[in-house]
Amino acid sequence: MQSQNEYLRQWKRKFKDYINLLMVRESPPLDRLCEVCKKDGVYKCHGCFNEPLFCTECCRTQHQRHPFHRISQWTGSFFQETSLMKVGLHIHLAHDGTPCPSSTEYSSDLFEWSDTDEHIDHNDYPEGTSIPLVADSDHPATTIVDKSGVHSLSIWYCHCPGALDRDMQLFQAGLFPASFTRPKTAFTFSVLDDFLLDNLECGTSAMNYYSKIRRLTSSIFPLMVPDRYRELMRTARQWRQCKLYKWHGFAHKNDEPKTGDLALFCPACPQPGINLDRSTGTATQPDDTPSWLFTRTLVMDGNFKAEHLHPVNPSDEVSLMDGLAFMVGDERYKSHLAVAQDRVQKSDCNNHHAVNQANASRQKLEAMGIGGCACAWHGCFVPHSMVDFQKGERQMNMDYALSQALNYNTDGISRAIMFYDINCQYNKFLKDRIASSMYLSIPIGMDIIPGIGLWHVHGHQDSCYVRYASNFIHGTGRIDGEIMETLWASLNIISPSARGMGTPHRKEVLDYQMNDSNFMKMIRITKFLCRKFKEAAQGAAESALSFQNLNETVQPAMVILWEAEEALAQANRLEDPTAMDIYEVQLEKGKKQQELRLLEAQNRPDHLATNSLSRRGAATWLATGLSIEESQISLSLSRDVKRLGRHPTDIQLLTVARLRDKLQNRITSFLEMAHTYLGFAVDGNEPDSPVDRVHNLPDEDYSDLNDDHNPDPDPETHHGSIFQPELTLLPLPSNLGIVKCNELGLTDLMKEETALREGQANDALHAIRVHLGDKAVIFRNTIWSAKSQASSTRAWTQVRLVEMVVNLNARIYSKCRWAVQHSTDVSSARSLNCIKSYLPLKKEHLKANAAVADPNARGQRDTTLAWFWSINVQGDTSGNDWMTEFYRVNWLQTKALCDHWNEEVILVKHEMQWSVNFFTYKAKQWLSLIDNATSTGLTGHACYAVRQCHIYQQLAAHAAESFQKVIPVSQLEVLVVRS
Repeated sequence: MQSQNEYLRQWKRKFKDYINLLMVRESPPLDRLCEVCKKDGVYKCHGCFNEPLFCTECCRTQHQRHPFHRISQWTGSFFQETSLMKVGLHIHLAHDGTPCPSSTEYSSDLFEWSDTDEHIDHNDYPEGTSIPLVADSDHPATTIVDKSGVHSLSIWYCHCPGALDRDMQLFQAGLFPASFTRPKTAFTFSVLDDFLLDNLECGTSAMNYYSKIRRLTSSIFPLMVPDRYRELMRTARQWRQCKLYKWHGFAHKNDEPKTGDLALFCPACPQPGINLDRSTGTATQPDDTPSWLFTRTLVMDGNFKAEHLHPVNPSDEVSLMDGLAFMVGDERYKSHLAVAQDRVQKSDCNNHHAVNQANASRQKLEAMGIGGCACAWHGCFVPHSMVDFQKGERQMNMDYALSQALNYNTDGISRAIMFYDINCQYNKFLKDRIASSMYLSIPIGMDIIPGIGLWHVHGHQDSCYVRYASNFIHGTGRIDGEIMETLWASLNIISPSARGMGTPHRKEVLDYQMNDSNFMKMIRITKFLCRKFKEAAQGAAESALSFQNLNETVQPAMVILWEAEEALAQANRLEDPTAMDIYEVQLEKGKKQQELRLLEAQNRPDHLATNSLSRRGAATWLATGLSIEESQISLSLSRDVKRLGRHPTDIQLLTVARLRDKLQNRITSFLEMAHTYLGFAVDGNEPDSPVDRVHNLPDEDYSDLNDDHNPDPDPETHHGSIFQPELTLLPLPSNLGIVKCNELGLTDLMKEETALREGQANDALHAIRVHLGDKAVIFRNTIWSAKSQASSTRAWTQVRLVEMVVNLNARIYSKCRWAVQHSTDVSSARSLNCIKSYLPLKKEHLKANAAVADPNARGQRDTTLAWFWSINVQGDTSGNDWMTEFYRVNWLQTKALCDHWNEEVILVKHEMQWSVNFFTYKAKQWLSLIDNATSTGLTGHACYAVRQCHIYQQLAAHAAESFQKVIPVSQLEVLVVRS
């Protein structure tokens, strides 16, 4: 596939040809014949395909059904813009476009226009035929605003007895009249649809949109085009009302809509009586149904960009849909605000400003913003739950929004989860505020579980994370509680243009925008849930494996204790949020860091005597060899060797020489006994040594910290001699290789080394875990709280010492792993299991990241511990309070992660069924309206109901088919379209 730039390069080569063809279109064909009758062509239509030429008569007849095409007339030298009215086009309403038999002359339609027009002084513009005809005092015409521009057309009405009024005749023909008695201006339905869509997608204001229309009409003199900006604003409001009533079936009913009836809600959230049978209440559910399944999950937030100025004449405003969609009804809301008390409570968390959000110029504003509720899973605004802010985001505002949201289609739902940025303060006295107000209520028996979004919760105190984060709330699945932040983006597009509107007009614009947002969520819910299920299935499998690996190595008694702690905390979280503190490290003060040394890298080890090898067995000889290898690694990593640099001092050379002498003595003693167990004498320096010298273990540095003692090391510059015993390869079976060992009959010795290597690897991993835990303690208790340079320097010195030990043990482990791989018979099942158990150790595994130092830090929601933390947990926790506490918290959090992924799988499967049920319910609604319309003879109503029913049936069938492809048949519940 070619890139866009490649297409542009090709365009540059073809540009001249294209521009020439563009200029050719400015002239008529050579024969200049009419496309229809082949007479002399005079008029070119810019709306018809390929801009054909027509004679005057053909142009008039061909455009009887296309009156809004723009045409140009050939003057003999160029095409000049003109209008279809000039060629004698008349639009006859009714009678299938033919003249009304009851109409006498056109003059009978002349009257004084009732809607006002602007006064254009034509003397301000030059005379000439270049100005397009949009008004002519000698021939009165109706101004029609279309997507193609503003047109002046001759409209002939029907005068038959019983004929509709003029405004209704225009509307019946697809033209929305700007007035109702003697309309002078009308808007095509297509231009109103186009404006509303432009307003939704691009945030285009009515002024900008009409400015575009005027420029389409006349690019040279747009100000000569009649100004219908105000009429566009008004008719767009009326058109919105028509569309909403039509979409929600109220054109078929005599009943007036109630609060929230002109709004769509989420198809995938449980709504008893809509996508969830009322008989399936929690009391009648099967025993295996999770208690958290039928939960209304909401997120609350405010938006301070949706400001509104004080209206010019508030007493004269007219509301068309007050409280019928998303914005709450004005009268009851104001009554609530009049009696509600604005309680100012002292925050015991961080100083959040949401409640007291101020605006420097608020005296100019009727509303400082809006706030409300949306479903936290799918991001659908809750109908009749959006409120205006008068003096910031006060609790009285959000209380009313929450009360309305909790009472919307929740009959039979007894559990709600509510996310709010400042829930740690807001939820404290919520029940008291609701109980004391006659305008607030929540369903009887409904428990409200407070939560804070995962982004905002990190701006709170640390304790708020475990108490309010969704990671630790049962029944939330994989939710972040921040989805409403994304919903404001679309509203912010139109907020500037709505800022100066009248109060009802602004609310209607916001309602329409929110309804469109929910509509887009609805038609995309199938793809969204399919993607969610794939992610949930993968996350559940990965988290289950991580938890299983950790759980299997913990003492059963600890598991029972930790499970009991978790159950008790979840049971008490509503009454006492501090019960959730079990998910946080409980040690008030970490264990005091002992003095850490690098295991005497220069002098170690003394605990294994090497002067009696002749009396030891093969296992002791092998163990001594492993100990010497550790000393070799230790010496190669020692500061004394690294500090030699290019110009070492005599003292540095002497120090290193002494260390190497000690190591060489041990190697010599080891080699002297080699013939006892190998059957031949070994000299490590001989060229024909049986040791496999091809092997070069990767010299990886696992340290997190940069060693600045030797900024430019060069190993070649300080090798004054070839005496480097730390590089000597010992004649151990792993270094000899499997083939050589088999030839020498050393198979048993090779197996003994493998067993010792496993123990050595376990010891190294244990040391790594313990020291990483110590490093985490230093970070939490010392570095993060250091208040002086001196204390910080001391803490970092401790960290460097720990790093050296971790680096040493990591190198030892890597050596062990290599040795096991090169001395193991791959045909043995035990050997294969051993190789699989000891995975490669990577540098990123050894960082004391937030998963170790602070499991609740930002960005650690999905983080699990590296594989080696699941090995020998019992040994780590024995006698080590910090490690016990560390494993407890990580066990709880790993279990919570696993539980939430499993919840997500269950939840998404039910959401799929609820979505299918929702579409089916909507189809049934329209099906019932078909029967009503047919019985009353309303054919158009019936046709529209059939179309809507078909749309929802298609959505239901598509959803069911898509879900069946995603979910394995063994896991698939009944996902069918229920008729």
